[in-house]
Amino acid sequence: MQKTFTLRRFKPSDLERVMHINRACLPENYTTFFFMDLYQRFPETFIVAEENGEIVGYVMCRIETGVPGFKLLGITRKGHVISIAVLPEHQREGIGYGLMLEAMRSMVNYKAKECYLEVRGSNVPAVNLYKKMGFEIARTIRGYYADGEEAYVMARKLPFLE
Repeated sequence: MQKTFTLRRFKPSDLERVMHINRACLPENYTTFFFMDLYQRFPETFIVAEENGEIVGYVMCRIETGVPGFKLLGITRKGHVISIAVLPEHQREGIGYGLMLEAMRSMVNYKAKECYLEVRGSNVPAVNLYKKMGFEIARTIRGYYADGEEAYVMARKLPFLE
C-alpha cells in the first residue's frame, strides 16, 4: 500500500512534535528559542511532513549571505539546511526528498542562488539522497560533530528543476 504524506509550513503549535522528532532522530538537539528564531526569520523554509494528520518529519533552514561554494562571482544568498529529520518508521517513503524539494523551492523565494548542508560522513542514505538531488561534496570538516565525526558539506545551485 502506497503511503501518502502532505507538506505544509511549520506553525508554532507544531513545536513540541518537531522537537520530539529532532530528539528521536538526531544527536544534535536544539533549544525552543533556536527553532522559533528560525521560524520567525525564515518561515517559508521551515516545513513539516504529515501522514494521517501526524507530523512525521521536518526541515528547517536559514538564508545566509556569503561567498558562494560554486564558481559564482561576488557575494551571494545561500540557503542552509540546518536540520532535517524523518521518523525511522516513515523513512524510505519519499518524505525526505519531498521536504528537501520544498525547502529548496522556498529558498528561491528568498532569492537564494545555492543550497548547502552538512551531513555525517557515515550517513550513507542521506548522502545518496542529496547526490540524487544534484548536491556535490564541496569539502569535509573533520571533527564537526560533538562525537568527533566528520561532516561533508554538500552544495548545489538553485533553483532545483525536476
